[in-house]
Amino acid sequence: MNDDHAYMKECAAEAARVAHTVQRDRLADPTPCGEFDLRTLVNHLVLYTSHGLEHRALREELPDELTERDFTADAAWPQEYAVQLDRAVAAWADPAVWDGEIAGTPAADIAAMMILEMALHGWDVAKAAGQEYSVSPDTGRFILQVVEKNAEMYRQYDGFADPAPVDEDAPPFQRALAASGRDPGWRPRAR
Repeated sequence: MNDDHAYMKECAAEAARVAHTVQRDRLADPTPCGEFDLRTLVNHLVLYTSHGLEHRALREELPDELTERDFTADAAWPQEYAVQLDRAVAAWADPAVWDGEIAGTPAADIAAMMILEMALHGWDVAKAAGQEYSVSPDTGRFILQVVEKNAEMYRQYDGFADPAPVDEDAPPFQRALAASGRDPGWRPRAR
């Protein structure tokens, strides 16, 4: 098992934990992703970090049925998300999946960007739900490296905003958040 798979497992476990903290009456609340309310963000997280992650490992396209689904319409979506995350992480457990390309990009690079997506949007969901999203220092350093490697590409497609200010000695994950244009101090609105 490679280190990247360990980072994927850690981020998946934390994303699943955070999903269980989302309260249904807060799905219309704002998130650190200004264009997404919590429902839209959760649907994005579920689609791409669980179904998308597995489909990429299998080298399959996401079916329209998934891309059009409102996962939050089912009250059991957090449990279903956790099960799907487990399937997705298991699909990447085979070392051969990390070889070759996916749509012209090295599979390992795709996996790294999917881990990044899981961590950053997992953090977004956690913050909007009034929770924290925590990763180990090693995983934080990995995510920071992936952000730094891909930041300009993400900015070209409006996936990242301009870097936010953060202390130079902040933990790596906080620096990754700031480098992606997120405010590490973002708080949900008072209810």
